Amino acid sequence: MRAPLPLLCLAVAISPLLASCDNPSEPAKSVAKTENSVVKPRDGGDITFGVTTEPVCFDPHNSSQQNAFLVIRNYIDSLVGKQADGTFAPWLAKSWRISDDGLSYSFTLRDDVTFSDGTPFDGEAVKANLDWTRDPAHTANAAAFLEYYDHTEVVSPHEVKIVLSKADSAFLESLSSVKLGFLSPKTLAKGGDLCQGGPNLVGTGPFVFDQYTRGQSARFVKNPNYHWAPAYAAHQGPAYLNSVTYRFLPEYAVRAGALSSGQVDMIEGVQPTDRALFENAQGFQFLTGPSAETSFTLNLNYTAAPTDDVRVRRALRDGFDLEAIVKNIYLGTVPRAWSNIGPDNTAYNKGLKGSWGNDVAGANKLLDDAGWTGRDAEGYRTRDGQRLRIEVGYPQPYVRDNRDLLIQQIQAAVKKNLNLQLDLRIISSGEWVKSIADGTWHVYPNTLNPSDAALSLRDVLGGSGFLYRGIKTPDPEIVGLIDQARATTDLAKRQPILDQIQKLAVDKAYVIPLFAPNYQLAARSTLHGLNFEVQLDAPSNLYDVWSEENAR
Repeated sequence: MRAPLPLLCLAVAISPLLASCDNPSEPAKSVAKTENSVVKPRDGGDITFGVTTEPVCFDPHNSSQQNAFLVIRNYIDSLVGKQADGTFAPWLAKSWRISDDGLSYSFTLRDDVTFSDGTPFDGEAVKANLDWTRDPAHTANAAAFLEYYDHTEVVSPHEVKIVLSKADSAFLESLSSVKLGFLSPKTLAKGGDLCQGGPNLVGTGPFVFDQYTRGQSARFVKNPNYHWAPAYAAHQGPAYLNSVTYRFLPEYAVRAGALSSGQVDMIEGVQPTDRALFENAQGFQFLTGPSAETSFTLNLNYTAAPTDDVRVRRALRDGFDLEAIVKNIYLGTVPRAWSNIGPDNTAYNKGLKGSWGNDVAGANKLLDDAGWTGRDAEGYRTRDGQRLRIEVGYPQPYVRDNRDLLIQQIQAAVKKNLNLQLDLRIISSGEWVKSIADGTWHVYPNTLNPSDAALSLRDVLGGSGFLYRGIKTPDPEIVGLIDQARATTDLAKRQPILDQIQKLAVDKAYVIPLFAPNYQLAARSTLHGLNFEVQLDAPSNLYDVWSEENAR
């Protein structure tokens, strides 16, 4: 896991609770040892990265795929960057100031940044992107970050004031997200389907979108004018590499074979059984990222039968040995989860460990008490002639990392232990969107892209989150606590509220957290500068990466 990177300290006038500019550590140096000397980073080279899934959408404002953002980050920058200690560092904004009431954020922007189409990055570009994202006509996924956004005032070409309708303790975190990164105003003005990818997507990032071949690959080339990396980057100036190509290789064995044979230079999503091929193996390196994102979780719709009964939800939560199943699937490479907030997240409720799960006798009693005492010809529980059946609708674009196999093992366990029918159904994106709109979904398995914990909890439990937006009466206690957490900017006072939300979510079995995922990278040992972006929990863009083979 990445150690905190050094911060190149710039003057930042902000709340000490939300940011810091103090890091006494020595600057990290990326070097490679050869037989007789030390090789410093050098420019040049083209590398290929084998990834598990192809982005459904390349537009940062509209994408919702975790694996899409590690690609998108190559051409998209943010106002601020999030550091490993949870504080924020300058990026496209040199400094910022938060009003005492938390309703306005004033940013001083860099004056030397341009989009790769030559358009200056300035206050008008900030306003154009935020207004475009917030506009209901665009139905952008990133609009969820701007729930309290009111407007942007362009004070001068390189000064903006962002005004909120309510104080939002998550706002700096949101601005550090790739989802609120910046596209050229010319790109936004052209309209059309920005999800399709290709050179029409223009950002300020260290790479430029060169070409996209659906079902195969996406290629990015160096932005030679780039010199505005975030303050914690390992170097400044253009990227070292000339280009990077992302190949979409969904099969585990194919990815591992491609790296072993030299067809690609690095891969993610390493199968546990393939880990030994690269970890401590000559010619390769193996890196494990943090688990600050949400856990892979079964979200149970508590407003639709049969999971509208807390006894049914708790029975499903406790009716199997989760730890054994996770170990069986992932061979000890990931821990089972206790909260839907990841264990490396500063907001994680540590008190939930050991508080639930693996109580088969208790789960059966709950189902008996709920009236599911009959049995049909196949042995499944019934009540009033109806089988106890719960459907897990898993959208096909998000299936990865053996998560479908994990659910299948849970399915087998609850059939054996509880006589409960848990159906896993791989559904289309269209089916999923419809079920969200009309509130008919039963169980949704997911992880969320990392964001502030209050926003993550809002997304899957709150009245304005994406899961319950089609449901008129979400739990008012949960909704009220989430709103309270977002309005509390004192982080010490906010944590007990977040702890309470996590506990309620598990106690009421609105969520069944399964395991804490992390990214696992394998690469040739001649690649240097590989890292993980804190805000994404995902592999960083390839800005700091360089190849020893090009150091001639």
